[in-house]
Amino acid sequence: MTDTTTRTESRTFRGSAEAGTPRYDALPGVRRQEPLPRQVIEVERFDTADRRLAAAGITLAVHRAEGEQHHWRLDLPDAAHAEDLRVPLAPDAPPVPEVPGELAELVRGVVREGELHPVGQLRRIRTGVKLLGDDDRQIGTIVHDHVTVATLGSSTEGSAWTEVQVGGGAADELADAAARRLAGVGLQPASTTAEAELDRLLRPADPEPGRRPGGKRAKPGSAGEALVAYLAQHIDRLAAEDLRARRGEHDSVHQLRVASRRVRSALQAYRGLLDRDRTEPIVHALREFGRALAPARDAEVLHARIRDGLAELDPELLLGPVQARVTRHYGRVEQETAAAVLSTLDGEAYARLRRDLDDLVRRPPLAKRARRKARKELPRHVARAARRLDRAVSVAVDPEKPAEERDPAVHAARKAGKRLRYATEVARPAVGRDAKRFAKCMKGFQQALGEHQDTVVARDALRELAALSHESGENGFAFGVLYGRDEARAQRIEEELPRLWADAWQPRNRRWLR
Repeated sequence: MTDTTTRTESRTFRGSAEAGTPRYDALPGVRRQEPLPRQVIEVERFDTADRRLAAAGITLAVHRAEGEQHHWRLDLPDAAHAEDLRVPLAPDAPPVPEVPGELAELVRGVVREGELHPVGQLRRIRTGVKLLGDDDRQIGTIVHDHVTVATLGSSTEGSAWTEVQVGGGAADELADAAARRLAGVGLQPASTTAEAELDRLLRPADPEPGRRPGGKRAKPGSAGEALVAYLAQHIDRLAAEDLRARRGEHDSVHQLRVASRRVRSALQAYRGLLDRDRTEPIVHALREFGRALAPARDAEVLHARIRDGLAELDPELLLGPVQARVTRHYGRVEQETAAAVLSTLDGEAYARLRRDLDDLVRRPPLAKRARRKARKELPRHVARAARRLDRAVSVAVDPEKPAEERDPAVHAARKAGKRLRYATEVARPAVGRDAKRFAKCMKGFQQALGEHQDTVVARDALRELAALSHESGENGFAFGVLYGRDEARAQRIEEELPRLWADAWQPRNRRWLR
């Protein structure tokens, strides 16, 4: 016979620490109960004194449970899902163990010069019963925890309660009946977990919207408020991508560079709203940081571009071991650049940059002009970035200019286009539809500029690979074929740029700029 009884997922109930234990006899289908062994479970959270990990949504803890392997656990926030990493705790570890090097490395970008030590504790004293039905078959479990959570340190805060979980495959009818018994002793469905309660106690208090500790409040609706919100968003993004880059995740270095470029572009495009004595050193540091990451990103992009290009060629054009040459070359390059990225992230210059970025949003260096209304003030700064792009494009699309002038002009237009794009992002929440339409109209032109730059970089790499093949007595013909294709692609883009620019730069698209 097929069992169609609906099984419930584990349900959690909570009440006061003094709540009693109801009787579970005569529950539907229960013939007898079997006690579960008593167990003590402790989770000790580690963080810096100012709770940097908690502020970043990161959990680092030692888990100890009787009868189980004690271990470290690191929970890292992710755009799609949370992921936890585990490292066994040595049997002879001291009461306050040292954080394992592999976990400390991952959070170094957040912790920086801070020291990790115990900051909070969650303790469960667990008892419970198995619910057995006919033929002593388990039909559910009820687990009772006496829960205590507390912060540790010079000042402490905590709470205690009784928590009960009904699970173990219990049918809905059984779980509902157990819930009624629990309600009779004051236990109600829990809306949060014990871990979430400890998170709440440890998480630093959020400042008021538009305000950072130690700083002046940005005027609501002002240009300064919009700019600080954008900077804070992408400084947080940089911190998240730091974690991914340390783990060697795909595209993490690129996203780390994008976050830093957005912050740098915003500081440059809106420098009239800021105290430049404070922001210019940060702009310089962000530029150097981007340059340090560039080789790793270039290697990743070039490897994929050339590998895919070779895969698209007809077999008769693949003369010699070209795929193996690309794999060997970029395997070595990517290993070297990955090590260089980690060295940069562990360097003092980067640590200083992160401190300065944190201070930037805590104490925004806003000038008086930043108090003006965002909808009126921000378009003026976007317009200045747009004029900068217009000047660069005038050379890039001029057919009378020689190629040696157009190539760097296209590259300059590409950089100016990115600054304009990010400046528009700052203004978009305040300006609305006009800024959104402008960004959309500029997208095709900016993509063409990016593709042109990719062909320039790829041709240099293909020339190098062909030379290496020749020195080794191999046939580099296929690299020459790809070089020719990229050269032709660049020429087509240069021919299309005037049309793309004319479409993007129509007066109706930029009427909101002042």
